[in-house]
Amino acid sequence: MAIVNGCKSLFVASPIAVLLTTFTPDGHPDCFHSMAKTIIGVMGPGEQATEVDRQVAYRLGQEIAQAGWALLTGGRNAGVMDAVSQGAKSVGGLTIGILPDGDRAGMSQAIDIAILTGMGSARNNINVLSSDVVVACGMGAGTASEVALAIKAARPVLLLNVDRDSQQFFQTLSATVVAVATVDETIAQIRQLLPLERA
Repeated sequence: MAIVNGCKSLFVASPIAVLLTTFTPDGHPDCFHSMAKTIIGVMGPGEQATEVDRQVAYRLGQEIAQAGWALLTGGRNAGVMDAVSQGAKSVGGLTIGILPDGDRAGMSQAIDIAILTGMGSARNNINVLSSDVVVACGMGAGTASEVALAIKAARPVLLLNVDRDSQQFFQTLSATVVAVATVDETIAQIRQLLPLERA
């Protein structure tokens, strides 16, 4: 049992859980109504992202935010990370960035909560483990490592705007990997994957 902001919890406390704890109007932790916010991790290419990757990511961010879910990315101001965060912020969404460095240099301006790791690419494991569902939007070496980590951690993975060869490779590794064709299909799949009370 852990105590997060004064609330007893059966779950292990994490920096993100602490930041997402809700409070009553008088400033006390709302232990009765507080529930961990659903976090959707979106991974994708940075500087190598295509224009299509960025356009799809922007709309995906909007839809994630409008569903009431928090968005988690690698936090940098590049490619899919930046585009999906910008999309979420455009409709008032909550964005979390797990940054590779120990400072905010290169951080997307659309990040609300910055987690500074100083871990470089090793922070990819934090990205995956902190997400309820992982969506790969586009594909690159870093994204491939995150998909592999998600498979190893038994996290559900959705592949959006990912080439057929990559889809087939990852789907041979795990039945939890699902290829989706559109943003709307991605959101529908996320809803199916989440527990009913959090969908």
